[in-house]
Amino acid sequence: MQAYYLLIITTLCWGLNAVFARMAVGEISPMLLVSVRWLGTLILLALFAGRAIIADLAAIRRNLGYTYLLGTAGLGGFGTLIYYSAYTTTAVNIGIIQGAMPAIVLIGSYFFFRTPVSLLQIGGVAVTILGVVFVSIHGEFERLMTLSFNTGDLLMLIAVLLYGSYTLGLRRKNDLSSIALFASVVASAFISTLPLTIYEFASGRTVWPELQDCVLVGLIVLFPSFISQICFIASVKLIGPVRSGMFINLVPVFASFFAVVLLEEDFELFQGLSLLLVLSGIYIFEKYKPITT
Repeated sequence: MQAYYLLIITTLCWGLNAVFARMAVGEISPMLLVSVRWLGTLILLALFAGRAIIADLAAIRRNLGYTYLLGTAGLGGFGTLIYYSAYTTTAVNIGIIQGAMPAIVLIGSYFFFRTPVSLLQIGGVAVTILGVVFVSIHGEFERLMTLSFNTGDLLMLIAVLLYGSYTLGLRRKNDLSSIALFASVVASAFISTLPLTIYEFASGRTVWPELQDCVLVGLIVLFPSFISQICFIASVKLIGPVRSGMFINLVPVFASFFAVVLLEEDFELFQGLSLLLVLSGIYIFEKYKPITT
């Protein structure tokens, strides 16, 4: 049950992030936000877990290559690509493509780790994807007939593949504690995206936040960047990448809920039906998991 609570916290924070990202548009430039986000997370880690990280320095050095790839792909790459994809594709497409992530994790886990999967679990994945598609198209199936793929769609597909790889990579055997692993991937995300931030500044595209916007940046650092990632890493260690990945489909549902509460958007019937489908799919997946998983 602990893993389930951790994953609910994770997806709640990621749902909040969708609202925070919308609030941040035009208030702070994307790469500056990415760099400040991970730098702020590093500062929080130093304040709350500095001694534990220092104690694990030897293990961190032994795993530098592994954690750099994880941080670059899962935190730096995904976070950057999903933001930029929104400029050249629709929210409908983003929702549908992101809904493929659990399937990518499922396939990858089967081929790379030989994780046993039942037919009913595959059905659970299909139900959750249907729920995500339904909320993405706002319950209007005719929207599926007008989809077209462009640069933004391709960027989003790459982003989903990167985060799926990150989720699978968290399962790799290592001698890192959860905190040391998190600190390593956050530092890697910051370092790998910093050149893009410097380029943004050099090209005159940097938008500096006003004083009131710093509160929003702080919330992005605290919830989607700090709390959610710690919970997600811990949950993957507890129940594996496939079962943890299934809960990612709760993100668009929570995002819709927070949009209603914080942005005063209307809550419609299709959102309720989507929530039912996603929760049903997760229930089926968990109830009929093979005993050996």
